[in-house]
Amino acid sequence: MNTSPHFDWTAGYPSRRSALFARNVVSTSHPLAAQAGLRMLQAGGNAVDAAIATAACMTLVEPCSNGLGSDAFCILWDGRRLHGLNASGPAPAAWTPEFFKGQGMPRRGWGAVTVPGAVGGWVALSERFGTLPFADLLQPAIEIAERGYAVPPIVQGKWAMAAALNEITSQPGFAQAFLPHGRAPVVGEQFRFADAARSLRLIAQTRGEAFYRGEIAQALARFARDTGGALTEADLAAYRPEWVTPLAKDFAGHTLHEIPPNGQGIAAQMALGLLEHCGVTAYAVDSPEAQHLMIEAMKLAFADVYRFVAEPGAMSVSAAQLLDDGYLAERAKLIDPGRAQVFGAGNPVKGGTIYLTAADESGMMVSFIQSNYMGFGSGLVLPGYGVSLQNRGHCFTLEAGHPNQVAPGKRPFHTIIPAFLTKDGAPVMSFGVMGGNMQPQGHLQTLVRMLCYGQNPQAACDAPRWRFNEGLSINIEPHMPAATIEALRARGHQVGDIHDSYQDFGAGQFIWRLGEPGAQGYVAASDPRRDGAAVGF
Repeated sequence: MNTSPHFDWTAGYPSRRSALFARNVVSTSHPLAAQAGLRMLQAGGNAVDAAIATAACMTLVEPCSNGLGSDAFCILWDGRRLHGLNASGPAPAAWTPEFFKGQGMPRRGWGAVTVPGAVGGWVALSERFGTLPFADLLQPAIEIAERGYAVPPIVQGKWAMAAALNEITSQPGFAQAFLPHGRAPVVGEQFRFADAARSLRLIAQTRGEAFYRGEIAQALARFARDTGGALTEADLAAYRPEWVTPLAKDFAGHTLHEIPPNGQGIAAQMALGLLEHCGVTAYAVDSPEAQHLMIEAMKLAFADVYRFVAEPGAMSVSAAQLLDDGYLAERAKLIDPGRAQVFGAGNPVKGGTIYLTAADESGMMVSFIQSNYMGFGSGLVLPGYGVSLQNRGHCFTLEAGHPNQVAPGKRPFHTIIPAFLTKDGAPVMSFGVMGGNMQPQGHLQTLVRMLCYGQNPQAACDAPRWRFNEGLSINIEPHMPAATIEALRARGHQVGDIHDSYQDFGAGQFIWRLGEPGAQGYVAASDPRRDGAAVGF
């Protein structure tokens, strides 16, 4: 059975990358990390083993986006059904609204650090679905940390931007870890991270126990006490990732699956649900009409997500209510085909991130994402251990009564979202797009291109994107047709500088199943926006 007969394999955009066809595939934004995953597959491991090895390496080769103190999420197809894993961490027990009184939710430092969940996620995935010894999965990362690697241009650019921000460089441990010779590395310079190798060895030897209930946990808690943080050994020891059921939303004959709240994946599902009522396929793919409808649908979805989505127990509405077809049909009526608008939330009540994906010939497919959030996250790095800590606590609010108001042990709203596509209950594609609130926007745009217009995964990955910011403000990549950009301006969209090199339009990785497991294999696409690499055999 060929699951992609509608694709146009001749379509392409300026990058003209070729997709990879193979029976076993790993795709992520750095070649060394992708090779580590491939190494696990060649050793007889499965896609989960490959994903963990790749994720561990990514903490080293793209430290401007993630680290050992990251959070993570995963959706995987085990050969029979889907599973979701929420490996985001909660607020420390000391965090109450009064704790932050008079200061707001900090962007950097200890006031932004929730319990890191990524390492716990690796362990949970390995224990339930892995086949190789856990210590073997971290060996490539340990080798890279000890011997070093040459820093590539895109990573170096993000690193240099962070090195110019005092709010990051002034944080305890940052300069020691990430500013060798008193500066960011230059392109091609070797970067070694012996402290991270030490932690990776401890994590490997103890299957993660050292991170949450051993030597690293003790060092983290001591570091927090000494430098003004609230994170404790008890906070770390209490942490467990959560297995969840992915949300499902039908679109164009397929079903999009996303991790349920506290993440924003539901925004992509809502936007696609809105588009089902807008007749987007009546227009050409890069036309102003089609792009306008997608932008407006995304804005409507975000209006609800930012108002209602939080830790599930704190939400006043359910995910099912937000995804209800009747509700989305009514919301879709607000879209004016000829005019950009600013939308408020509706009433659904009735009465720096890295992404990777791996797939193997047994049929297992893994969609995995891991992040420190804003570049280097909090800026804090545990001396002697190389654990750079995320700043997800900044996503809480102090607004009284808001579902995302900070509270002890509560998880904040999350931007990182892995995704998975099925058709008639069978796996089709594991995919994701990195970049803050660009992630659901990237899911929306790439899926519409593939499912509605027949663009192959690499073409959809390479195609020009827009990014909604707030109000009427959007940014657009310069290789979008000029006539489309001008027509969007005429509709009232406030288009920023299209040549602004600092705009982040996300970077995606896609693995599409071509046939039955073990038969035709997969096609993998990797984004040129962040040195993406897909490898396989």
